[in-house]
Amino acid sequence: AEGAGTGPRLAELLAAGRRLWEEVETGAEPSSGAPAVQDKVRQGLDALRQAADMVAQLDLFSENEELEEIASADLKYLLLPALLGALTLKQVDLSKRLEHLESARAHFWRFLKLCRSYGLGSFHLPPASPLGEEDAGSPSPGGPAASQPNLVAMASSRQAKIERYKQKKELENRLASMKTAVESGQADEDQIREFYILQTQKWINTSLEEIESIDQEIVILRSRGTVKQSSAPPHGTSRQVRTPMKPFILTRDAAQAKVFGAGYPGLPTMTVDDWYEQRRRQGVTSGQSAPQRAPGVTDEELQKQQQEKKEEDDDEEALQKARNWDDWKDTHPRGYGNRQNVG
Repeated sequence: AEGAGTGPRLAELLAAGRRLWEEVETGAEPSSGAPAVQDKVRQGLDALRQAADMVAQLDLFSENEELEEIASADLKYLLLPALLGALTLKQVDLSKRLEHLESARAHFWRFLKLCRSYGLGSFHLPPASPLGEEDAGSPSPGGPAASQPNLVAMASSRQAKIERYKQKKELENRLASMKTAVESGQADEDQIREFYILQTQKWINTSLEEIESIDQEIVILRSRGTVKQSSAPPHGTSRQVRTPMKPFILTRDAAQAKVFGAGYPGLPTMTVDDWYEQRRRQGVTSGQSAPQRAPGVTDEELQKQQQEKKEEDDDEEALQKARNWDDWKDTHPRGYGNRQNVG
């Protein structure tokens, strides 16, 4: 019993931790990350951890005893692991979010296991670790068919949530009607005992909901970590820098090129066909995002190679045009096609 060895210190620690949790839960602060809120979270966790250590040293609870063997005044200490889990979730350090989730889950699970051993509430005890922790990242056995949602299980889970919600509301109403009498010291032992048992049953529902939510968030955080690792570039590699294009005026045809070119003498003009042909020569079009680069070639060398290739292509094109013109002159006499000055 509390009077036999626990002393007022343990009761004060529990009361302080619970009060701080309630202030954080129902506080007027717009953000849980506010310094004042996080100070309360730290103070509450310190108080509850000290109380939990004292309960463990005093060996108040045992999985081998019955609920009737616990003194009525000691029943309230059953809530310590649940309150620790609730306050642990209020921490806002994103770099340690996964660690906080796993710690809070362990607190809630210990609370549920303790309640189960005393026969408090009828519920299915969740696994000790988050689902999929052992085979995270490995393909699910059975292929795609095994990953299909089980409609019966989903319906059962939904029904269980509805029942938990109804129980929670009913328990909250009964607790509210008894709270004043218990806290003022006017309640007898039977009322005190019923009040603490009802509190424990309410926190059982809360813990089941929190573990379900925690497991979902852990899956998301782990998948994000896997995606980040797979998308990170190999060590020592650098992103290729594409040679910037010089500004020019893009036109539909040569006639537009003459018109726009006259208005903007500082900018070259280029038709769509010319532009496409130039990009094709550079190897950018047809699904290629950039010209192929040999290993160890710098951007400056690559640009020089491209310029030399362009000049060669231009020379070949001009040579071909000259040859075609010579061939045409061989078969067509001077003045061919000119019928305007026929006498």
